[in-house]
Amino acid sequence: MGNTVKDMLVYLLGGVPITLEVSILALLLTILTSLILAVGRMSAWAVLRWPAGFVIELFRGTSVLMQLFWVFYVLPFFGIVVSPTTAGVIVLGLCEGAYFSEVVRAALTSVMKGQSDAITSLHLSRSYAFFRITLRQALPLMIPPFGNAAMAVIKMSALVSLITLQDVTFRVHALHASTGDSASAYTAALLIYLCLSMVTLGAVFLLERFVSNRSGRSPTKLKFFEISSPSIPSWAFGK
Repeated sequence: MGNTVKDMLVYLLGGVPITLEVSILALLLTILTSLILAVGRMSAWAVLRWPAGFVIELFRGTSVLMQLFWVFYVLPFFGIVVSPTTAGVIVLGLCEGAYFSEVVRAALTSVMKGQSDAITSLHLSRSYAFFRITLRQALPLMIPPFGNAAMAVIKMSALVSLITLQDVTFRVHALHASTGDSASAYTAALLIYLCLSMVTLGAVFLLERFVSNRSGRSPTKLKFFEISSPSIPSWAFGK
């Protein structure tokens, strides 16, 4: 590990693929988890509604770091051994999925109002009506807050360094211990995470326009860095 600025950047950037791998896989799990939990929370069947509510409150009410340690260090006592990458993906995906499920539930609820009679009169199946009508209309409402979820996952991915994954955060700690240059090392890591978040924000912005066009809604008139009033109630974003 060299001491030049170039060597420092090359070493830190070597952890970016691991950070991206954990973040992308966790985001995919976030999408799946949030949809399942939201539908379960909205179900009229208590056998689905109560477990979904329990999972949501479990992950929202406990520390992400403790969840990560529990999955990685405690599960082996029950014969379940997971790799650091798997542990990070599972915890980040389920935790952010629990939060984002409230956004999904609010979006689905806002679309479903007044449509039940129309779906019944057209004799549409529940599954067809959900995926082709309700979810399609609710999706554009979910995209803007999904950007917040995506950036939250990227930032929380720094925690996987504590279970030996050599991501950006792990490498910046190693660099600091080796060179003693805390200012340069942590500033470089800060800029790397900022760049990853900005790229994610840009991708979500393009995704929002694409989904709006495909769903028949007028694309947003917002500029890239302009902040609008949320389409989802403010309570759905609370952590």
